[in-house]
Formats: sequence, C-alpha cells, structure tokens
Amino acid sequence: MFLVSANVLPGIHVKSFWTALLAAIVLSIINFFVKPAFIILTLPINFLTLGLFTFLINALMIWLVSIIVSGFVIDGFVWAFILALIVTAVKILFFNR
Repeated sequence: MFLVSANVLPGIHVKSFWTALLAAIVLSIINFFVKPAFIILTLPINFLTLGLFTFLINALMIWLVSIIVSGFVIDGFVWAFILALIVTAVKILFFNR
C-alpha cells in the first residue's frame, strides 16, 4: 500500500519495495505496542470527537514510521494524515468482513 501511495501522492517517497515492506512491518509493530497507549491516553478527546481523533493518532503512527525507517519519507504531517485516511479506507473496505 505504501508503494501505491508513493506513486499517487507527491508528498510520500519510498526508496524500494523492501523499504515499503520494512515500513509496513514497523507500522504493524507500532500499532501493536504504541497505539493502544495513545488510544487510552486520548480516550476523552476521542469520545468528544466521536472517534475522529483516531485519524490523528493513525497519522502520528505513520509519521513515526517515517522517522524510524530510512528511505520512507513523508514531507509533512498533512501527507501523513492523507496516508492515514487512505490506509483506514482500505482497511475498512477490504479487511472488515
């Protein structure tokens, strides 16, 4: 998904297939360990925004991956947010069965 997004969105740059695979693995690890803590800490804000604050948390997780993985560059938080929207849409469309 990162390779397709890098070809479509001008603010996302992926060096190679292996970099995209590493970014996906790191995102999975971050989503498993770090994201639940953020969800719990921001539960009141999430409740007030009816869950829309989760998109910002997803964007922060993707931005964190771009900091950790060299060769996976996101030009700014706005591009991370757009990628988070795309990742969430693909996840809802294809993996919620």
